[in-house]
Amino acid sequence: MAKDKLIVEIVEVVDVKMKFGSMVSFMVKWVFASIPAALIIYFIFVVFAALTKTLLIG
Repeated sequence: MAKDKLIVEIVEVVDVKMKFGSMVSFMVKWVFASIPAALIIYFIFVVFAALTKTLLIG
């Protein structure tokens, strides 16, 4: 019976060739995509704070 061997390869990215305009466009899209995530985290924090306040103060 042959045993399976685990092969691990390490990959290192050295350079990414990208036009400046494309990079700016990508970063603007990245910022707009992070807005909904920030809102979700904010609402989770608000709910957690309200529950904590309710449990501690009454």
